[in-house]
Amino acid sequence: MSAYDVVIIGSGLGGLESAFILSKEGYKVLVLEKNRQLGGSLQIFVREKAIFDTGIHYIGGLNDGQNLNQSFKYFEIMDKLHLHKMDMDGFDKISFDGDPIEYNHAQGYDNFVDQLSLQFPKEKEALKNYVKQIKEVCDYFPLYQLRADEAPIIGTKYLDISAKDFIAGITSDQKLQQVLAGSNPLYAGDGSKTPLYVHALVVNTYIESSYKCIDGGAQIEKLLTKNIKAMGGEIRNYAEVSRIVEKDGIITHIELKSGEKIEGKNFISNIHPATTIGMLESTKIKKAYSNRLLSLENSSSAFIVDIVLKPNTFEYRNHNYYHYKHNDVWTGMYKIGNEWPDGYCIFIPKSSRGGKYADSMTILAYMQYNEVKEWENTFATIPHHRDSRGDAYEEFKINRAERLIDETSKKITNLRSVMQSYTVSTPLTYRDYIGARDGGLYGIAKDYHDPIRTFISPTTKIPNLFFTGQNLNMHGVLGVTVGAIRTCGVFVGQNYLLNKINKA
Repeated sequence: MSAYDVVIIGSGLGGLESAFILSKEGYKVLVLEKNRQLGGSLQIFVREKAIFDTGIHYIGGLNDGQNLNQSFKYFEIMDKLHLHKMDMDGFDKISFDGDPIEYNHAQGYDNFVDQLSLQFPKEKEALKNYVKQIKEVCDYFPLYQLRADEAPIIGTKYLDISAKDFIAGITSDQKLQQVLAGSNPLYAGDGSKTPLYVHALVVNTYIESSYKCIDGGAQIEKLLTKNIKAMGGEIRNYAEVSRIVEKDGIITHIELKSGEKIEGKNFISNIHPATTIGMLESTKIKKAYSNRLLSLENSSSAFIVDIVLKPNTFEYRNHNYYHYKHNDVWTGMYKIGNEWPDGYCIFIPKSSRGGKYADSMTILAYMQYNEVKEWENTFATIPHHRDSRGDAYEEFKINRAERLIDETSKKITNLRSVMQSYTVSTPLTYRDYIGARDGGLYGIAKDYHDPIRTFISPTTKIPNLFFTGQNLNMHGVLGVTVGAIRTCGVFVGQNYLLNKINKA
């Protein structure tokens, strides 16, 4: 057994960023990944030469001087990323059944106001007010601006305000309310729970700038991995942690499923806190804390159809679609059975093969974990192939896929004729390959009624066990990056680290 300064469980973005930061600061770091492929939601897969993202369909905040751009400079990857800028005047298009208009979310705040004012000419002042207040909310979260934050995050204003109520207070125009919230699958927006700050921090980053990763988001993982190894960090796949062992108040080692024991001075978990606690053998963690983590609700899951398109049949579209069957974007995640789907998103990957035609298309619709609960004790062995779940599961997947394709075909009328093949992901796919508890898209669901309960500290009652990842403050590339800064700030000093990032 060799001892490491820091052992990181899980190679998702938060784990890799933490490994980079600490390796750069001279720590001896080991990252453990249970699957073959590294990167968590950064993973891609290939079908018939077409590349599909599992989670990173587009990224915001990457213009020079913007927050994620600056962070990626620090991680030494910004100048190596292959990116494609999305439509300036409508990177996201919001639409509804029975309404022929596609409503544009544009890049740049002034442009955002101008483009929606063309479609809502009487609402320009309301839109200006919306933009002003979104910026104001974001300013109350200094870490997202890479500014020193002396106050604990739980002292922050805006935590207990409803996103839905806030938008309704901006404008009385019912359609504009829905349009402003129309990209809410980016944060699993729930009208009864989602706080304003979640809406604001997410939409802000995309309005600032929106990019597709050419050939998928796995390039972020590959670049980070290369940099970590160059600084002496170690990364192992097929290394599933089964036990986290504490003795005399500290973690002494972890045990892999293979039986191997790995010692370390510190341990960072980039997997769900409840899953982490389930592996932990300790008397230091009070039952009340464990029960709190186990009782936290996870965000909605999704059902995805990834389509390989016939060559040279479907022209690339440089925007995403968010479509709804009803004029209510806040309730679609709860539709089940015959009422499903209530809407969908369409993402069109950008290929390095270029040209005017797209290789592939991803259709995503919310899906409740309960829809697949009868198969929860089965586990897939090969992603996107027939597996141990049996024929009933396969029939379920095909039935729902065909239903979703039928629904999407009302918008893209030639969809069936340009499809070559498709594969399907369900909430169980998210659970098994991304490690998402209950298949949740974005980890623990935030609730404005009780905001403090859903904030997870990077520190625990065990002094050498830490958390990072999307469950900490926020999901998404920026949210997870901020989480890694918070976690590693405990080791090296947060203001010291922010200073380093800002000077990169």
